[in-house]
Amino acid sequence: MTQIQIPRAVPPENESPEHRLKRLRMRSMRRGIKEMDIILVRYCEARLALMDAAMLDTYEVLLEENDQDLYQWVSGQIEAPESLRQMIADIKATACAP
Repeated sequence: MTQIQIPRAVPPENESPEHRLKRLRMRSMRRGIKEMDIILVRYCEARLALMDAAMLDTYEVLLEENDQDLYQWVSGQIEAPESLRQMIADIKATACAP
């Protein structure tokens, strides 16, 4: 089985870890649709500070995706790309739990 490489986002040079977390949280709450604002802010509050650099890179790639696509993946309307499935599943379990 071939392993798929997830493209890695490159944070701005000399960005402190604290600033990166703040930037990603702001990007999570300033989305195109309110539903994704709510879902991603909940996810950030629960997980962002616990992520290692590779997970933050993946999350940053995820934030580049279109809100309508993200919402369909999180809501299970369509399947997420394989490179993001694990994170989408974690978002569903974390931010969409009753």
